[in-house]
Amino acid sequence: MTSDVLEIAFVVPESGPSGIYGPSCTASGRMAAAEINAAGGILGREVRLRTVDGGRAPIVVADEVTSLVEDGAVDAVCGWHTSAVRQQLAPRLQGRVPYVYTAVYEGGEQTPGVFLTGETPTDQLLPAVRWMADEMGIKTWVIVGNDYVWPRASARAVRTYARDLGIEIRGQAFVALGTHDFGGVLRRVERTRAQGVLMFLLGSDAVRFNRAFTEMRMHDHCVRFSPLMDENMLMATGAANTHELYSAAGYFETLATAYGLDFERRYVERFGPQAPALTSPGESCYEGLALFAQLAAVARTTEVPRISTVADSVSYEGPRGAVRVRNQHLVQRIYMARADGLQFDVLAEIHAGA
Repeated sequence: MTSDVLEIAFVVPESGPSGIYGPSCTASGRMAAAEINAAGGILGREVRLRTVDGGRAPIVVADEVTSLVEDGAVDAVCGWHTSAVRQQLAPRLQGRVPYVYTAVYEGGEQTPGVFLTGETPTDQLLPAVRWMADEMGIKTWVIVGNDYVWPRASARAVRTYARDLGIEIRGQAFVALGTHDFGGVLRRVERTRAQGVLMFLLGSDAVRFNRAFTEMRMHDHCVRFSPLMDENMLMATGAANTHELYSAAGYFETLATAYGLDFERRYVERFGPQAPALTSPGESCYEGLALFAQLAAVARTTEVPRISTVADSVSYEGPRGAVRVRNQHLVQRIYMARADGLQFDVLAEIHAGA
């Protein structure tokens, strides 16, 4: 590594249940790096991404990234991966390099040097559930999630605020990552007679759940809401299996804002019509690198102490529109959407406390 190159460990899933997000994450990250370099790099240094497969066991990912940092091979860490990976990695980095975590997550991360672009229950999940209660009359739910940090913590948040949201949680089930058979879980859901399922399922697990859901005709009387449902998952699920499936996010490919349309135009121009689908997890990787570039520009360094000092003064415009940093997190607009075949129909902007 030379002084005129800034190496970033780009931690995105290339395997496992979350591997479905990988191609979009990689393409969006490459685009961000190219655009940053075309504008002069970060503090005059050329950005290079060193991809690390974040879909492996959390301890394996954390070991690899920590070694890269300790060897001086990378100057920063960025990417989309599970909270289980983040919880292994963040304390081991000890603020030695900036770490931009881009996935939707359960909230509460305060480790020095970690900056987060992803949606949290406070600004995404809880307002979405309230919106569905107020606008659709969906007030009884069952939770189905993978058995790790983000689903369990998100479920706790919903249960904690259920009364304030005007809803009832009638049950919950957590399954191992990589689950193939959801028959037993769906029969339990059916017995509750709940109006909706809150899905905290990752990637290919969510796809298999959606297919099984339709096979059992559950969609005839039960809606689904997932805080993590992107366009790749819709395509894998199949149009016949997305009836009454809802999501919320800071970015959808069909979000027809000037910022979003311009981002899509540049993406297609760079990669062509056969490019990986432009998705929320993928866009989040672009957002993470853009945020890092802004933090470094304002701080005039990539050193964590100085970045941490100035972070709350950082604001910029990107694919999600005008955003700013507060308490290490990105403050952004959140939108409610319903699956319409293989794409999302954006229904409304939702607000915490509204």
